[in-house]
Amino acid sequence: MDEVEVVVAHSERATLRVGDVFLKVDADRARMDAEVEVMSLAPVPTPEILWREPPALAIAALPGATLGRLGGPTTGSPAAWAAAGATIRELHEAPLPPRQGRAGQDIVALKAELDHECELLVSNGLLPADLVDRNREVAEAAFRPWNPAFTHGDLQIAHIFLEDDEVTGVIDWSEAGRGDALYDLATFTLGHEDRLDDLLAGYGTDVDRDVIRAWWSVRSLLVTRWLAEHGFDPFAPGCEVDVLKARM
Repeated sequence: MDEVEVVVAHSERATLRVGDVFLKVDADRARMDAEVEVMSLAPVPTPEILWREPPALAIAALPGATLGRLGGPTTGSPAAWAAAGATIRELHEAPLPPRQGRAGQDIVALKAELDHECELLVSNGLLPADLVDRNREVAEAAFRPWNPAFTHGDLQIAHIFLEDDEVTGVIDWSEAGRGDALYDLATFTLGHEDRLDDLLAGYGTDVDRDVIRAWWSVRSLLVTRWLAEHGFDPFAPGCEVDVLKARM
């Protein structure tokens, strides 16, 4: 009998794996509806939806493996990373979906959220002021006008599967929608900065690397406290705090 593997679990949602089936449980039905809709619009491979009965969604496992995980070593050849980059570019060039995604947050609101989070990181003694201040300075480059693209919104390295240097599918679309393309590129390479060149070789167009570095700082500053309070370890080697330290 297949064992039940808890892939991720917190107060908002959980993902379980049983054999070749992933079961996603989400307390927000609107978010699940949006995920199903955007998967149908994405021009890149996505998992097969086996059944849906809110608050649960069952999807088939994808063949292949990811290129690594945050805090762990990367795998895959330069060709595999280039293939991931080409798939991301295909997504970004697709017709825009109807809703705004996480990568398309209002700049004014996002800056206010980031400033508030930076204050809490220092006042709670979670991170030293000089580390927060330096990364807040780097983060400013992300707050500029951008042309909307079809974005995944949570394109972690664990969300693209490949086999024989070809992408077999992209998972976890709950944050997808119109947004800043460089947010996706930064999310995928978070903690794996040494593979950015390989990814961009497949992406196939010049990008502003200062903006990608800025999004590394934004994402790490925004999630460090939440991760620490929900049983995750942003201080583990290669994870968010190390990403922040790399900007010093």
